[in-house]
Formats: sequence, C-alpha cells, structure tokens
Amino acid sequence: MSKLLDSIQSPADVRALTPTQLPQLADELRAFLLDVVSRVGGHLSSNLGVVELTIALHYVYNTPHDLLVWDVGHQTYGHKTLTGRAKQLHTIRQLGGLSGFPRREESEYDTFGTAHSSTSISAALGMAVAARQLKEKRRVTAIIGDGALSGGMAFEALNNAGDLKNTDLLVVLNDNEMSISPAVGAINNYLGRVLASRFYGRMQRGGQRMLSGLPVMQRFARRAHEHLKGMVLPGTLFEEFGFNYVGPIDGHDLPLLVSTLSGLRDSAGPQFLHVVTVKGRGFKKAEADPVLYHGVSRFEPENGIAPMKVENPGEKKSPTYTQIFGDWVCDAAAREPKLVVITPAMRDGSGLVEFSQRYPSQYFDVGIAEQHALTFAAGLSCGGMKPVVAIYSTFLQRAYDQLIHDIAIQNLPVVFAIDRAGLVGADGATHHGAFDLSYLRCVPNLTIMAPADENEAWHMLNTALITPGPTAVRYPRGTGPGIEVVRDNQTLPLGKGQIMRQGKKIAVLAFGAMAYPATTAAETLSATVANMRFVKPLDEALILQLSETHDYLVTVEENVIAGGAGDAISECLHRHGVTKPILQLGLPDEFIHHGAPAKLLAATGLTADGIQKSIQSWL
Repeated sequence: MSKLLDSIQSPADVRALTPTQLPQLADELRAFLLDVVSRVGGHLSSNLGVVELTIALHYVYNTPHDLLVWDVGHQTYGHKTLTGRAKQLHTIRQLGGLSGFPRREESEYDTFGTAHSSTSISAALGMAVAARQLKEKRRVTAIIGDGALSGGMAFEALNNAGDLKNTDLLVVLNDNEMSISPAVGAINNYLGRVLASRFYGRMQRGGQRMLSGLPVMQRFARRAHEHLKGMVLPGTLFEEFGFNYVGPIDGHDLPLLVSTLSGLRDSAGPQFLHVVTVKGRGFKKAEADPVLYHGVSRFEPENGIAPMKVENPGEKKSPTYTQIFGDWVCDAAAREPKLVVITPAMRDGSGLVEFSQRYPSQYFDVGIAEQHALTFAAGLSCGGMKPVVAIYSTFLQRAYDQLIHDIAIQNLPVVFAIDRAGLVGADGATHHGAFDLSYLRCVPNLTIMAPADENEAWHMLNTALITPGPTAVRYPRGTGPGIEVVRDNQTLPLGKGQIMRQGKKIAVLAFGAMAYPATTAAETLSATVANMRFVKPLDEALILQLSETHDYLVTVEENVIAGGAGDAISECLHRHGVTKPILQLGLPDEFIHHGAPAKLLAATGLTADGIQKSIQSWL
C-alpha cells in the first residue's frame, strides 16, 4: 500500500483527511485494488469504477453508525479496504479468506449480506424505518447499479419507500452504462448541486406550505416543477415514485460527490442521487472491455488478460457444461424454428453469446428479472413456442412461485437449463447450487434430470425438448469427466437409470456429477454403481432391484441431503415396504462458504476418496 492508504485503518481515518487529500487516496486505492486483484483474481471493473463514490460515502457519512447497503456487493473491495480489511484483501474469495461480497459476520461495516441483485433498497428501507421507530438518528444509504435497478424487487422497494415520506433514505444509483453521458457536464453538475442544496430544500418546503391552502395552485406548481426537472434531468420517473431526484453527476468528481452527499445527508425524506461512473476507471484495458475484466483470474496488469490460447490440432480440451449447452441450443434452433431462449441477464455466463448472434429473433435477455423470465416463458409456451430458460441454480430460487404457479400447475412444456448446480467456488454460499433438487423435487409435473457426463447432458437436453410438461436439466460449473459429445438427436428413456459398474453387497446410487467419483470409489469397495440420471421420475424398478440384490445402499448427490435425491430413494423404499440400511451422502445442513470447488468438495466428502472413506466408516 502507499503512504496515505497505509494510514487508513477505518473510515474515521478517511474523515480525518482534508478534502484536498481525497484524490490522492483515490489514486492509491485504485492502484492497490488493481494490484491485489491481478494477483489473486476477483471482480475488477466494478470495483475500479466506484473508488471515488466509496471514499465520498465514508467521508460524508459517520459509518458504521450511518449505514451503507451495497447492492450485489461485488463492488465492495474498496469498501473492505477502507474498513480495516486491507491486509486481508489478498485472501478474498479464497477458503478461509474474505468474502467477495458483504457479510455481516465479517465486519460491522457490512450492514447487509448480499450477492444477488436488487435487494439493497428493500433492506435499506427496513433499516431506515427501524431507525425511525427506535428514534435513532442515523442515515441509511442504498447503493444500486443500473443493472440491478432493472430487477422488479428494486421497483417494489422504490414504490414503498416513496410512500413513506417521513422516512429518511438515500438511494444512490451508480449508472455505469454511460447511456446518459452526454447529459453529464457543467450544467447537470450545477443542477445537481442546486437540487441537493439546503437552500433549494427550504424554498421547496416553503412553497409547499404557502400553497397548502390553495389546492389548485399547488397542483399547478407541482406540475410545473416536475415539467421543468423532466426537461433537463432524467428523474421524472423517480419523482413519480416520491423521491427527490438529484443528478446525474460525475461519479469520479470527488469534490462534487462530497458536496452533493453533504447536502443530501441533511435532507429529510426519500432522496435519490444519480451518479455516472466508468467501469474499470483508471485501468485503460478494463475501461475498454469492462465485461472481460468483470471477474478475472490472475493476470499481469502491464500485459492485460491473455487472449484465448489457440489449441494445437492434436490437443483435445474438454468443453464445459455451459459450452455444451451453448452448442446444443444452436443445433436445436437449427432444426426447431419455434425454439426460443430466455435468460435473466446471464448471456455470457450461460453460454449464449453465439446463439444470441446467430438467432437474435429467438433470443430474449429480460434483464435481472428472474420472476418475469419464467412467466414470460410460460406465456411463450401458451403461444405455441418452445421456450428454454437458461438460468443458474441459485437464481432460479428467486422465481420459485412463478415456477409453480405459472408453469408447473399449467403443465407447460418449458425447458430449464440449470447451470452452476452444486458447489461453484469463490462466490460462496449465495451462489452455490445446493438446493435445487430439494426445492424442485416436490413440484408436481416437473421432470428433473442430472447428467453424469458431457454426452449425457446433450442427450438429456434433447429429451427435455420433446417432453410434454416442464423439464429441468441441472449441470455443474466447469468441465465434466471428458466424455466426447456426439451431437445427434438421441433422447433417453424417461425415468430410466443405468448400471455403470457391477459389484456386490454395496450399491451406490449416484446422481449427476457424482456418478464418476462414485465409480472410482466403488473400485476399492467392489460395489455396484448406478447412474440414476433422473431425480424425477425415479427409476423405481432399478432401485427395488438393487435393494433385493445388495445388502447396503448408498446415495450420493451434490445437493443438500435434506429433501434431496437420497430422500427420494428412501421414500421409494418406504412406499414399497422395503427395509434396507441406507447411507445418504451429499451436502450438509449448513451454508458452505467460498473456496476452490475441489477443496469444498473434499471438505464435504464428495470426492472419490471422500465417498470411499464415508462408506467404509459407515460399514
């Protein structure tokens, strides 16, 4: 760290600086973040873009008494640095290290744990109302990005907050899409200062009091005021929600940020500040390609992120499950013109870049709106289309009611391509796909499949597309065991598993990515391994056959044990009056935090060695 940043142990030290020192602190903080993230990986563009805003918020507000609520939270590395965690920042997103997102148990400055989007305004409003009810004099600020603002929950919170005129809340919109950049300049900065000033607030309140006895004139004055602001500022929408809108202002102008926030700190009621920032600010390569530098592995800043390695002709590289889905959906669209794909703002992560380019009229990115994505898919299905929803396991949780109410009850043929099932690594508990088998298995009409390898994933997607009713194919992050994909139209018989290894005494019933580790473990144990393939409907005939020919049954899944596939096996045996010793292996009844997937799998006993030892210990 540099000299000035070395002296910062808490935000109180930031507030002890003079205003003229803040730009130097911003430069040092930006350089520090670039150095750390380039060495250990993590989120880069978003953190570089909010350096000045982070400093200004801690400079103006008396944190931690005053509360900052960050949306998503992947942009809080600077916040962590200024709040006493600079020396630990090199451990970020690693097993036992700092979280890549705010965590309440990590610091009193992390006021609300998050990693999913669009929650900040709701949480901040709750904190502001609590402070009002308890007569605590504290300010509450929600910081939300323009992407997260597209989430329906954010608008629900704005609607509620604007109605609570006696609640002091500041919402800061961090707009880094630069769609309104032409409006950012001297005039708008001036208007921002004026609208945030105490003088303007006093004049506005005084005018309201004077006109309170003249309803007609009051309505006229309000309309004139809104019209004037609407002509020069993009804030009419937020004014309609009941907020006092300020901005847009330059989010990298520290003196302007400090003066504007200082004015808003002393303003009563719901306030809305619109700041414009540049993702990757201060690092030219990230500014030029903020998407590439959004989440990065280790790289050398002077060289930038190396381009994709060109494979040698004889070199074979296993595709990820995400890539397999991306290839499959392109092939499927070529033969099925009614196929459409919906994603809630996860084009790149879900492997849909090529599809979006080749089939733009069949591709729909609905923004960060998972609930809408599912009901939109339901409507497409009702209209005769064949919708495929590409979604992460952890994000499907956010649309559970729509899954049941709008799709499953009506038995609509919607395909769910569920990525990031199981333990995903450095993003931690908020992003692990640990629960989908449990929360999906109880839904009537839903078919659930889990591929053991890459080729099976392709065939399951084929099967899902022709299955009457909603169907889910859940697959893990990263690569599989390396089985070559045959890009054909083959489908699988519904509800039928397969024996992968024949043994004796012990039968291991494995689901999805656990099939191959279970097979390796079975070599030492001389056990039978069944790749169950379907979580719903179960292959009950295979289960009963294995229970008759083996002394012990073991189920293995990369999902929480509670309510998962293992429980489905136990329920099946109970229904048929079969009593058999059964060991259920899976994720424990706890939230698993961040770390490398291999280490997390080892820690939870879901490796070949772990499975073998668990079975031996049980026996």
